[in-house]
Amino acid sequence: MKKILIISDTHSYLDPRLEPHLQACDQIWHAGDWGSVQLADQLIAYKKPIAGVYGNIDDRTIRNMYPKIMRFRCEEVNIAMTHIAGAPSSYKPDAYEAFSKGIPQIFVCGHSHILQVKRDIKRNNMLFINPGAAGQHGFHPIQTAIQLKIDGSRIFDVEIIQMERNRKVPKEMLEEGN
Repeated sequence: MKKILIISDTHSYLDPRLEPHLQACDQIWHAGDWGSVQLADQLIAYKKPIAGVYGNIDDRTIRNMYPKIMRFRCEEVNIAMTHIAGAPSSYKPDAYEAFSKGIPQIFVCGHSHILQVKRDIKRNNMLFINPGAAGQHGFHPIQTAIQLKIDGSRIFDVEIIQMERNRKVPKEMLEEGN
């Protein structure tokens, strides 16, 4: 069994309130807009497997570390991930590219800063997950992340992590690329 923490749109800010979730998880999945190599290094320091993709704000260094589209397995579950994917009602080209090698059981994306967890019945009941935005930059009033468990082919205990937006973060932490 694996316990997964799914985050996106950190924009260079790793909220300290995620610490217990980072400690407790077995794997970290990041759906893009890391914001900085320093943020990636903070996550790498947890010494847990990281699956991630780059986002539209990420620089060349992050793009060299993580692909645009990633397909992988966790236990017996096929996962696909990309940053800009749209939603089940209107997928974007990167989503279709991710689906080109088969419909995954879990599809993870970011970009919109809007939390969504739903089944796409038109695509083999695929579990669509956009964890919203775990960082500070953007319009979202609540910072969010997702945790779930996978045991064999079973996906369960899907939980939303919600954090009131901390407006006291130093301005330099909120700027793009920092």
